[in-house]
Amino acid sequence: MTTPCSRRLFLAASGTTALALGLTGTLAAGSSRAAAPDDEFAELRAKWRTLILGEGFGPTAEPFKSKLAALGTQAADLLATMAPKPGSLWPDLDYADPDPNQDTESYGYSARMQDSFNQLRTMAEAYHQPGTGLTGDEKLKQAVLTGLDHLHEDVYHASKEPFGNWYNFQIGAPQALLDIAVLFHDDLTAGQIDGYCAAVDHFLPDSAVEEYTGTSTGANRVDLCRGLVLRGIVGGTPEKIALGSSALTPVFPYVTEGDGFYDDGSFIQHTNVPYIGGYGSVLHDGLGRLFTLLRDSSWQVDTPDRQLFLDTVESAVAPFIHNGLMMDNVSSRGISRGLIASDPYRLAQDDHTRAHSIMSSILLVGQGASAEEQARWAAMVKGWLQRDTYGPALENPKLNLVATARLKALYDDDAVKAAPEPVEHRVFAQMDRVTHRRRDWTGSVSMASERITHYEFGNQEHARGWHTGSGWLSWWGDDHGLGQYSDAYWPTVDPYRLPGITVSRKELPDGFGGDWGNPVPDTRWVGGTGDGEFGTTGQHLQGVDSTMHARKSWFWLDDCVVCLGSDITSSDGAAVETVIDNRNLGESGAPSLTLDGRPQPTTQGWKASGKKVRWARIAGHAGYVFPRGARIDAVREERTGAWQDINAGSSPEKFTRRYLTLWQDHGTDPEGAGYAYILMPGASELRTAARALDRRWLEILADGAEQHGIRVPSLGFTGINFWRAGSVGKVTATAPVSVQIRERRDGTAVLCVSDPSRTVDGLTLTWKQPVKSVVSKPTSLTEFTTGDSLTLTFGKLSDSKGATHKVVVRRS
Repeated sequence: MTTPCSRRLFLAASGTTALALGLTGTLAAGSSRAAAPDDEFAELRAKWRTLILGEGFGPTAEPFKSKLAALGTQAADLLATMAPKPGSLWPDLDYADPDPNQDTESYGYSARMQDSFNQLRTMAEAYHQPGTGLTGDEKLKQAVLTGLDHLHEDVYHASKEPFGNWYNFQIGAPQALLDIAVLFHDDLTAGQIDGYCAAVDHFLPDSAVEEYTGTSTGANRVDLCRGLVLRGIVGGTPEKIALGSSALTPVFPYVTEGDGFYDDGSFIQHTNVPYIGGYGSVLHDGLGRLFTLLRDSSWQVDTPDRQLFLDTVESAVAPFIHNGLMMDNVSSRGISRGLIASDPYRLAQDDHTRAHSIMSSILLVGQGASAEEQARWAAMVKGWLQRDTYGPALENPKLNLVATARLKALYDDDAVKAAPEPVEHRVFAQMDRVTHRRRDWTGSVSMASERITHYEFGNQEHARGWHTGSGWLSWWGDDHGLGQYSDAYWPTVDPYRLPGITVSRKELPDGFGGDWGNPVPDTRWVGGTGDGEFGTTGQHLQGVDSTMHARKSWFWLDDCVVCLGSDITSSDGAAVETVIDNRNLGESGAPSLTLDGRPQPTTQGWKASGKKVRWARIAGHAGYVFPRGARIDAVREERTGAWQDINAGSSPEKFTRRYLTLWQDHGTDPEGAGYAYILMPGASELRTAARALDRRWLEILADGAEQHGIRVPSLGFTGINFWRAGSVGKVTATAPVSVQIRERRDGTAVLCVSDPSRTVDGLTLTWKQPVKSVVSKPTSLTEFTTGDSLTLTFGKLSDSKGATHKVVVRRS
C-alpha cells in the first residue's frame, strides 16, 4: 500500500499546518457558518453518488450491459459466501490481528479488513446500479447493512486500536465505508451514522492533516482530505468539510524536495520514487473528484495555486502516455501487480489499464479547467482512445462503469477531433526520467542517482525490479510494440536483461534492500538537456549492490536514438552485459531476425554468440545499427513465471512467453569496455541497411571516460556529455555539463546546457563557430562574446536542479 511514516520526512511546505491554512480560502468560508442547511449536505451526497455510480449510460447497451452483469455476479458470490464471525466477515478475509506489536505480521490482516469494506462496497454498488440482477434486492441491502455493523463492532470502532499498515485504517477502509454510507444514507439510523463517523474520527483525526509531512503528502494527502470531506457530508458536519477542503492547499504548489509535483513535471512519492503512473494517478483522480464534488458549494476549492495542478495534465501526465498506455517507468511497484490470488474479479494490471483510469481522470479534472484546456485535453484523450489497438479502454473489463461512460461519451462525440501524438522531448530532471515523443514512436529512459532510487520494494511487491533504473530504454511504435510490457512481461522477463541497461549478472536476492529500502547509487551526474524536440541524456551508472559502473549516453533524434557506453568496469566476478533490446513476442510470436541482411533461425532455443555485425533488424519492431561494427549475442527463448514470483499477493498461475534478445557481452570483470549502437524504432530492412551504409551520417566525437559526443551533420545536431571538463570537436566546457547544439536552416542555432551533477558554480562554454549575435538568453548567462567563435559564461548552475538553460544565436 504505502510506506511507513519514517520513509517520508521531507517538508514540501515547510512549517505549514492545516490550522494556518484555514485562515484564508475555503476553510474561512466554510467555518463562518454555524451549520449548513440539510439540503446542501443532500446535494453533496447526490453529487458523490453520481461520482460513484456514473450517469448517462444505457444499462442494456454494451459495454455497460456486460459490466453490470459481471458486477451482479460478483455481488451474488459475495452475498453467498459472507459469514460474519469474530475476526472476519468472509472466511478467506481473516482480519483478526495475531499480535498488534508485530507490524510485519499485521500488514496482511489490516489489508483484509480494508478488503472486507471494499467487498461491501461492491455489493452496495450492485444494489444501486441498474441491470445487475440484484438491483434493489432487499436481501443484498440487508447483508450490506449487517456487514457494516459487524465490521464496526468488531474492528473499525472508536474504541479499537489500529494495527498493521496505517493506510488501511486512515484511507482504504474509511473511503469504502463512507461511500457505502452515502449510497445507503437514507437506510441508516442516526445511531449508525454517529457510530461510523466516530470511528472515522478516531482513525482519521484532524491531526492527520495538521502538517504537510510524513504520510500526509502528495496523493496520500488528497486521500486523507477525501476522507475528511466525506465524513463531514455523511455526518452533516461543515467543519470537517472545511478542513478537508482547506487541507488540500499544500498539494498544489510545486515542491522543491520530497513528495509532490515539481516545476519540471516530475512527480515523486515515497521520497525518491517516480510515481506519476501510481500515486500521481491517485492524486489526479482524487482531486478531480473533490473539485467536482465541492464546485459551487460553500467549500469550493478556490486557491490560486489550483492552476498549478491543472498544468500538470500536460506537463507531467501526458508525456508518459503513448497511444493509450502509461509508461511503466513511472509506475514503480504497480508493474508487479498481476492477477490477485485472493480476488478473481481483480484482473491483471498493465500499462494500458493504468492509463485508462488516468484518461478518465483527465476529463473529470477538465470540467474545472478553462474552455481551451478542456478542448485540448478532450482531443488528446480521444487520440489515445482511437490509437490504442492493443488494449482499447472501452474493451477493458477492469475499467469501472463511471470511467467507461465518461470515455465512451467522448469517443462517440463527433464534434471532438482526435489530436495526434506530439513531437516533443522532455527532461524530468527531478526524477531522472526522459521522454521523447514522435508522431509514430515514443521512447523513454529510466535512470537512478543519489536522488532517485533504482527501484522500490515494499509490501512484498516488485521483488525483481532491481535494474529498472539502470538505463532501461523503453519504446513503442504507433501500431507495433504496444503490448511489449503488457503481456505478462514482468513475471516472465529475465530481470537482468531489460532493454538498454548495462548490468552485472551478479545474482541478487528477491527484494534486495528490504521493505522500503529504496537502494540509491552514490552517483550524481545523471540527467541531460534538450531543446524541446531533440535531446542529449547521460547517466553515470553504478550497479545495484555491485562494483560495476559505466558512462551511458542517449542522443534523441527524429527517427532514432544513438546510444553510447564507455568506462564499463566491474570486479564482481560476474559477466557484464549491455542489452540492446529484449522483445516480448507473446505466446507464439516468431518475427524474423536478420543480421547484416542474413535471416537467422526462428526456432526456439536458437542462440548466436559473438556475431560480428554492422546492423540487425527484428521484423515488425526495429532496426539496430552498429556504426563501428560490434560482436553481439542473441537468443530466442521461452520463459515461464508467475506474478506471485515478483509480488507475494498475486496469483501462482504460470505464464510462458517468448523473447528475442540482443546484447553485447563485455565479459567477466571488464575494464573500460564500451558500446555504440543506433536504435531505429519501426525501421524497415531497407532503411536500416541504408543507415548502416552511410558512414557519414554519424560522427562519434568522443566515447571515453571523460566525455561522450556525437555530431549528425544532416540534422545540424551536436550533443556532448562532459563527464569532466574538456574539449570535444568544436566545443569546450570548463565544467561537467550536458551540451546540445542545433544549427537551424534559418541561420540561427540553439545551444542548450544543463548541470546534471548539480555541482557547477560557474561555466565557460566555447563554440568554435562564427556567431554574429545572441538573439535570446537565460538570466543564468552572465557574459558572452561573439565573432569568430562564441563564448558563453554562466553563473551558478547548481541551483537550477538540472534544468536546461537555452541560448539562441545568429550565425555569421
